Amino acid sequence: MKNKILFAGLFLFSLSLLYGCSTSGMFTSANLTNVQLQQANYKIVATNISGTAEAGYLIGVTFPVGPLTHTLALVRVNGTGLLYKEALENLWKNYEDKYGKVEGDKLALINVRYDSDALNLFLYTSSKIYIRADVIRFE
Repeated sequence: MKNKILFAGLFLFSLSLLYGCSTSGMFTSANLTNVQLQQANYKIVATNISGTAEAGYLIGVTFPVGPLTHTLALVRVNGTGLLYKEALENLWKNYEDKYGKVEGDKLALINVRYDSDALNLFLYTSSKIYIRADVIRFE
């Protein structure tokens, strides 16, 4: 009887790991656009604009590896899990709050920096992403 309970517990634990929440963070693409700012056809309009996003999970672990944040958990309890998307949206919202609307402007982010923070407790884990960048306007 004791072996059956142990086997059932191990089976449920293994099953929960297979069907839990897992994210590797940001999407890194091999297709990058390289813009060289060699001509004086741009102006720096804002420096050090930042955006953040956070997600929390039950029974899991979060660990940052370079610009990526990996999370393996059973249940997400807050946030959407789209941390990089939310952090960029928050960055542009912070820009708009200070400098006005971005629609119709020829803006680009330069000097983009990613930072991450992880909190791991016994039953709760969370990951937080910070994105900072400078904004330029092409003329």
